[in-house]
Amino acid sequence: MAEQPKNSSNDEMDLAQLFELIARGFQKLFNFIGSIFKGLFNLLILLLLFIQKNFIVLTAAILIGGVMGYVLDSLKAEKYISRMVVEPNFNSVQQLYNNIDFYNDLAKANDSVALAEALEISVPDASTVKKIFVDSYSDENQKIKLFDDFVRDLDTSTVKAIDLESYLRNFNSLDARFHQVTLISTNSFVAKKAQPAIVKSISSNDYFKLQKKINDENILLQDTIIQNQLKEIDSLQQLYKTVLVKEADKPMQGTNINLAESGESNNKELALVQEREILKNRLVRLNQEKANKSSILNVISDFPRRGVKVKGILNSYKFLVPLILLGLTLLFLGGKGLNNFLKRYGKQD
Repeated sequence: MAEQPKNSSNDEMDLAQLFELIARGFQKLFNFIGSIFKGLFNLLILLLLFIQKNFIVLTAAILIGGVMGYVLDSLKAEKYISRMVVEPNFNSVQQLYNNIDFYNDLAKANDSVALAEALEISVPDASTVKKIFVDSYSDENQKIKLFDDFVRDLDTSTVKAIDLESYLRNFNSLDARFHQVTLISTNSFVAKKAQPAIVKSISSNDYFKLQKKINDENILLQDTIIQNQLKEIDSLQQLYKTVLVKEADKPMQGTNINLAESGESNNKELALVQEREILKNRLVRLNQEKANKSSILNVISDFPRRGVKVKGILNSYKFLVPLILLGLTLLFLGGKGLNNFLKRYGKQD
């Protein structure tokens, strides 16, 4: 009984040491955070002192850059941007990207003659084309719909091995349904003139023309089959109705009613109605496919009659030149300050 107070005293000492260790840990953490803020504050003060010391030079660099940028903006030709949204069919999307890259290479090389021939426009118009590119035009809803169309044609075992997340993870620009062609030029009307040639370069391809021909024949064949199946269902429904009417006209013998035959007839009638709905849905999807694939390259949104001016601070010399000149000035002053510091440090040694 005499040892209990001693054990209690030891436990209290252990707890006190534990709390002391925790307090020291928090103190070190607070000191570390404080040193970070203190260092950031010192850097801010040094930066403000640097700006104060070189305020006139920095302000002059910004003003000179602004004047130079304004002059350059007034001298440069205005650029106009035009966009066209298309839907390539029959795996023609790769050809579209290849053609657009070819046009862009000619524009970057300033080969106006070859570009004019490719886009079927005049050489002066072709010389105004500065850039032309294409990118995918899709959002999450369109990607989900593409996934639904993709798995619809797969067998059950393959569908189980593919999920939406893996499909979206492997999705690339060529998989998108819609694509946006963008043309930048100093002539606001040239994009509209070039549109027919861009579309024709895909639509006149013999391979894609053959694919479209076969697809049209397949759609016509499926349409004929579905229409014949619908006629057969109509005939069977009419036959069932005739049989039911004749059965109803027969004199009833006593109170004996064959419920099994009546239920079987209703089941057959219901099965025909369900099959008819399935065929009608297939016909609707077939008509949608016929509309979507009526052309090798569907133009969803044409180039506008006139492009719009390219805007934004990144396209303005009034912003870029002062920023560049300020950066060069800071680099020069910083290098000069570092050089002076190294000279003083060398003298101390």
